[in-house]
Amino acid sequence: MARLLGKQWVRDMLLGLGLLCATLALMLYPQESMQAARDGLALCGNVIIPSLFPFFVLSSLVVELGLAGYLGRMLEGVMRPLFNVSGVCASAFALGFVGGYPVGARTAIDLYQKGMCTRTEAERLLAFCNNSGPAFILGVVGAGVFASSRVGVLLYLAHALASACIGVLFRFYKAAPGGQKAQPRPQPQFHAQRFSTAFTGSIKSSFLSTLNICAFVIFFTVVIKLLVLSGFLPGLAHVLGVLLAPLGFHQAWAERLLTGMIELSSGVWSLAGEGALTGRISMAAFMLGWAGVSVHCQVLSFIGDSGLSVGTYLVGKFLHGGLSALFAAGLARVVALEAPVADYLAEQVDSIAALDFHTALTISIVCAWVLFLLFLLAAAAALGKGGGKKRKNVI
Repeated sequence: MARLLGKQWVRDMLLGLGLLCATLALMLYPQESMQAARDGLALCGNVIIPSLFPFFVLSSLVVELGLAGYLGRMLEGVMRPLFNVSGVCASAFALGFVGGYPVGARTAIDLYQKGMCTRTEAERLLAFCNNSGPAFILGVVGAGVFASSRVGVLLYLAHALASACIGVLFRFYKAAPGGQKAQPRPQPQFHAQRFSTAFTGSIKSSFLSTLNICAFVIFFTVVIKLLVLSGFLPGLAHVLGVLLAPLGFHQAWAERLLTGMIELSSGVWSLAGEGALTGRISMAAFMLGWAGVSVHCQVLSFIGDSGLSVGTYLVGKFLHGGLSALFAAGLARVVALEAPVADYLAEQVDSIAALDFHTALTISIVCAWVLFLLFLLAAAAALGKGGGKKRKNVI
């Protein structure tokens, strides 16, 4: 099979057949396709743009102004022993956890392209720093899908723990033989002549990146709708359910899993239905760790022709999904999750669902600028510490 797919004419034929099927699906279901596109646009307007754009600006400023380099001085002693990456990479790790997909990956790629980390370090970062944000896990998945703040906290703990484990595992990826130490790095310098230059450039690049992500979100929203209407996804789920029936994995679970592997948001919302709570939590944890083909395409658009390994990133995300599911299943056996939903939690779910664009954008901007100030203070502290040592050596 692999030898057959390796032939160019076979790949061209499959691509042409896929495009033909997509065209026929659009012709057969025009109204449904338009509605799916509208749903994708609504998702971009209410969630994607207000949640990601400010953090894209923040990550770009952190790299462009060299704040990541100053922060690296303080965290070198933590990042190097744990993950075998320089302290500079801590900015990608932190922003990936706070900003959500795909802020961490974009920051790691920016660090590599600016020469602030090596290729190997960037590939290690891509394996574990591209994570789902707390707002999505706690608010959308925990409170919205499962109507339980406990489930949200459990999923976030499993997600974070799995990410850290993947980072520790990939510290051995392309490790220097014989325990050789990394070469000393030059002192970080500001890359922009003025803050205004870095700020305007960050706004432009972040806007284009956000549009790029919105395009993928709308595309995969329509694709999933067409796959369901055409019967392809239910049919594939039926085959998978028959094959895994001895394990208690029936068609409904298979369809949820396939949907989540393609697009994260659609997959986790499908878990709001019936089924064992522990099983739904474990599957949600896997979806959050794997992130979905839609997110992977967003990351691949950033990687471009940088030369970074795509395989390392995909292996890391698959392992992240598997470990997250295992950790979530283990925590679900310890933490009591069957408690009734409180009235204030129901109100919280309604408020999240009714959150308008302006409010979401305001919250996201405030969080992003608070983080930027923290990065700035950390950089100032590292700079002052380095200056003090230098004066001491001179005396």
